[in-house]
Amino acid sequence: MSGELHAALGIELGSTRIKAVLTDSRHRCIAHGNYSWESQWKDGIWTYSLDNAWEGLRIAVARLFGSLEQPVTVDVVGLSGMMHGYLVFDKDGRQLVPFRTWRNTITGRASLTLTELFHENIPQRWSIAHLYQAILQEEAHVKDIRAITSLAGYIHSRLTGRFVIGIGEASGMFPLDYQTLDYRQSAMEQFDDLIAPQGFPWKTREIFPEIRLAGEDAGVLTAEGARLIDPSGMLKPGIPLAPPEGDAGTGMVATNSITPRLGNVSAGTSVFSLIVAEKPLSRVYSQIDTVATPAGRTVALVQGNNCTSDIDAWARLFQSFAGRYACDIPENDLFSVLYSESLKGEPDCGGLTVINYLAGEHITGFTQGVPMVIRMPGSRFTLPNFMRAHLYSALAVLKIGMDLLSAEGVAIDRLTGHGGYFKTPLAGQQCLADATGVPVSVMETAGEGGAFGMAVLAWYRLCRAKGISLEDYLEQRVFAGAHFTIANPTPEGMAGFETYLRRYKKALKAERDVTDD
Repeated sequence: MSGELHAALGIELGSTRIKAVLTDSRHRCIAHGNYSWESQWKDGIWTYSLDNAWEGLRIAVARLFGSLEQPVTVDVVGLSGMMHGYLVFDKDGRQLVPFRTWRNTITGRASLTLTELFHENIPQRWSIAHLYQAILQEEAHVKDIRAITSLAGYIHSRLTGRFVIGIGEASGMFPLDYQTLDYRQSAMEQFDDLIAPQGFPWKTREIFPEIRLAGEDAGVLTAEGARLIDPSGMLKPGIPLAPPEGDAGTGMVATNSITPRLGNVSAGTSVFSLIVAEKPLSRVYSQIDTVATPAGRTVALVQGNNCTSDIDAWARLFQSFAGRYACDIPENDLFSVLYSESLKGEPDCGGLTVINYLAGEHITGFTQGVPMVIRMPGSRFTLPNFMRAHLYSALAVLKIGMDLLSAEGVAIDRLTGHGGYFKTPLAGQQCLADATGVPVSVMETAGEGGAFGMAVLAWYRLCRAKGISLEDYLEQRVFAGAHFTIANPTPEGMAGFETYLRRYKKALKAERDVTDD
């Protein structure tokens, strides 16, 4: 092949994989690289090592460049990461405590207090909830904090030297003012007053990153940053970077779901829906939080901490069994077969019920979880029913939260699914349509998710100065002529899911008995 391509590099540090993609100027994926990792349960928290993050980034980028078949010039870079959490550093940039991820449900007291103080739902995973919980627990490191950020914000700061964050990610760190598109100043002052008795040598605004909208200047790759991520030298200093975003924002972009009455569902290790609302909700819900699109529109978010992890565990068990008989089943084929089997299952899963809680679930009131499979004597215990029950379980918490939006009158014309749950054609897609009663589309990029969305935001970083809005950019330049499939809800599927959900809610009593100390 001849000629040199110009490309955007999109990177996402997800919950199970660090993914890197290169897209050309027509937003076609031309190379991929990834690195598998997983959270660790250490000293009572879910965490990831930052050393492992850097190692995984370098490996993913090396694999991406190693797969190229022709010369490529990277014109722009964008970084995304798992949402929110708690990463804090001192004045010299030293990490003060291990990364406390979104998966932790250890900030209940702080979440309740701040929700009442700000008159806005402050979920347990939000950065400000983690910060206040550390203060309540009188943790010694708090006095030394000089910076608090997310995983994407941290990596971005090391690559550029700029302490900034995209507005979508910022909206899950601290409440926003949707008129000024900045942190809500009154809430910052309220928090400063709340913690004044402790006498910390910092103010809240001083330790939070500056907010940037999609397309705004967020710095360029430094020489040190280039060496950190790509020792081979393919990435050159001076490359502009897009504002770093969370996986919620990049998921909205990857699915062209940033205008009112549209929504998307990201389903992998966790599951969450993001619905662009036409108006604010009538009251505060502990199960729903308000975040922003990368352009600053208001979004209602419902999140479940558990989605596919229990499915993955069962798949590994099946793979291990097959290996005892010298059947080497490639992972992609294994998941494709198992997910496809769910389509043959009975609409109500034949009476089987699965609780997939590897971690706690805020929406249903669990601080910890234990996966369970429940079958009654009359249940039809078949592989199709077993897999369908697992796919339903992955959506059950999401459905409980989205029913509140439905009661609020929030209109949804279409949902778009992305993430590993939707990789197998129609399986997860049909389950989501039947669970929500809304048509569900899946695009060709469903498996790439946030890495692709971040590459789109990176390209937009170079185009915003031309005056085009992000909404128009997606509609006219990225998704015009996009290929997708649509699954419509069916009466029997919707009835089957409702039957399953009634059993699921009853089964939570058993989950409570098992998890209570």
